[in-house]
Amino acid sequence: MVVGDVTTGTDVLVIGGGPGGYVAAIRAGQLDLDVTLVEMDAYGGTCLNRGCIPSKAMISATDVAHRAGEAEEMGVFADPAVDLQGMVDWKDKLVGKLTKGVESLAERAGANLIEGRAEFAGPNRARIVQDAEGQGAESIEFENAIIATGSRPIEIPGFEFDGEHILASEHALSLSSVPESLVVVGAGYIGMELATVYQKLGCDVTIVEQLPDAMPPYEDDVTEVVVDRAEELGIDFHFGYAAREWEEMGDGLTVRAETEDGEVAEFGAENCLVAVGRRPVTDTLNLGETDVETDDNGFIGIDGQARTSADHIFAVGDVAGEPMLAHKAFTEGEVAAEVIAGEPSALDYQAIPAAVFTDPEIGTVGMTEAEAEEAGFDPVVGQMPLRASGRALSLNETDGFVRVVADGDRGFLLGAQIVGPEASELVAELALAIELGATLEDVAATIHVHPTLSEAVHEAVKGAEGHSIHY
Repeated sequence: MVVGDVTTGTDVLVIGGGPGGYVAAIRAGQLDLDVTLVEMDAYGGTCLNRGCIPSKAMISATDVAHRAGEAEEMGVFADPAVDLQGMVDWKDKLVGKLTKGVESLAERAGANLIEGRAEFAGPNRARIVQDAEGQGAESIEFENAIIATGSRPIEIPGFEFDGEHILASEHALSLSSVPESLVVVGAGYIGMELATVYQKLGCDVTIVEQLPDAMPPYEDDVTEVVVDRAEELGIDFHFGYAAREWEEMGDGLTVRAETEDGEVAEFGAENCLVAVGRRPVTDTLNLGETDVETDDNGFIGIDGQARTSADHIFAVGDVAGEPMLAHKAFTEGEVAAEVIAGEPSALDYQAIPAAVFTDPEIGTVGMTEAEAEEAGFDPVVGQMPLRASGRALSLNETDGFVRVVADGDRGFLLGAQIVGPEASELVAELALAIELGATLEDVAATIHVHPTLSEAVHEAVKGAEGHSIHY
């Protein structure tokens, strides 16, 4: 039996239940809007199900075993055994708990949740496509829509994901056993994080990167610390090589790569992980039925209130362009909902922190020294190496530094670059300082707990003032 067609109406249609979408739905519900959230896969999106949370869970679990096995200098002798399937099962439990939590939060906020794929059928109408047979068509009339369909991994020609030989990041997070060897194509943050995980698990990892350096958005002295540490772990880097093709070889494969000068190299491994970036998911939306415009790469352009070229349609998260960060999506989702509700809300991108969960971690916010000079500032810089930090020494984690950039004329904090343990946490203080318009004097006058890693932030700030105490 086929269920008949149904048409419903809503104030706000949110397409996609990832970080931007579910936050938008919750905020819209809090503002007493009638909101409908449509998700085609799993609530929480890529971040919660196949990205941020599962990768950090794997990184944390792997670090527990690795640090225990490398702590002889601290008087700890251990030979941990790792059950990868058990680790993956634990990761999956965390993801399941958080996914249910997202669904519950959206429902409690009053959102109507629909499973299926939403595509536009007109400027104010969407059709819900269901996978199950025998179901009738459901259409939704909306006053406003928020597109939050996220992104997917980029496939390079000849390296289509099959989950067996050629892996996407989601496949690498669900392997049942540790491969003996792994070729990672791409030295961006995803490739570097997962390469480190598997090297620590005992896999022989080779990274092939077309560019001359790893993680190009970050400054050379920041990435140098991470690459040096990766090489100490045993990761083998080959920069300047573009992956061209692969073929099965016995129980594994061989990846052929080539330089711009035509030099060819072959890399054998059990599996190949391709992590060369992500692209927006807009091809499922039937945007031709709307006035929403995209750029050549498929990203949807938005204004300072997350509004697209169609005034009543908004876009948030990865689909709206770089930086592709879950916390940026959170903010855009809130702003979009508030603007629809008539609130005087707008986006402010001056202090978006970013983090990479490599070993050691990277945390950045605001401007680099070069960017500050280009923007017309006369910057002053303060830097504190972690080898001079008592807390870093007690953690036996002394690689890296904290650097702050400030306006030399007025002392306002402009940016920070941190590489070291807990950099993802330390950067929050400096993001807040930039957001509040704090000066070097403000942060220097703030007493920091001793002994902590955050003292390195304090010391870097005092260094920018010209009177560092401990370095």
